[in-house]
Amino acid sequence: MKFLVLALCIFCVSANPHWDNLDEEEIASIKRTWNEVKSKEIEILYHIFKDHPDIMSKFPQFSGKELEELKRTSQFGIHVTRIVSFFSHYILLLGRESSKPCLRTITNDMAEVHKTRGVTKDDFNKFKDSIFKYLKDHVEMDKKVIHAWNDCFDSMYYVIFSNYDGKPVS
Repeated sequence: MKFLVLALCIFCVSANPHWDNLDEEEIASIKRTWNEVKSKEIEILYHIFKDHPDIMSKFPQFSGKELEELKRTSQFGIHVTRIVSFFSHYILLLGRESSKPCLRTITNDMAEVHKTRGVTKDDFNKFKDSIFKYLKDHVEMDKKVIHAWNDCFDSMYYVIFSNYDGKPVS
């Protein structure tokens, strides 16, 4: 009986279905589609802020500026590079057992920074909606690719939202 309980505990800890749920095919789809758009970082953030000006208002350095003017500034370029770099790093690490601690760390760190800036869970969901809209407009996304991206965001947001709830994934 003790063995059964121990085996079940080990299985539950190692399975961790909430944040590590992507298979190889999904990871390949995510990497392929991200590689098609990641160099369009200015366009991506412009699209997000255009869809959700309330998200733009969370950034004091962008406050009171017109989006059309803002997208040509170095501040905008620097911030957009941070976002795309985070996603690129996150996506690069997917699918490697040895990278899981790094994935958790960079995602928890990003959550901490955004939580202190007043970015809400709803803001993250709006961000996801805009990214999906952008991807659908710029890359081929069938049901499998959409499912893969949903799984990717579910995994990422599980870590972020757990952190927001005071229970960082470790």
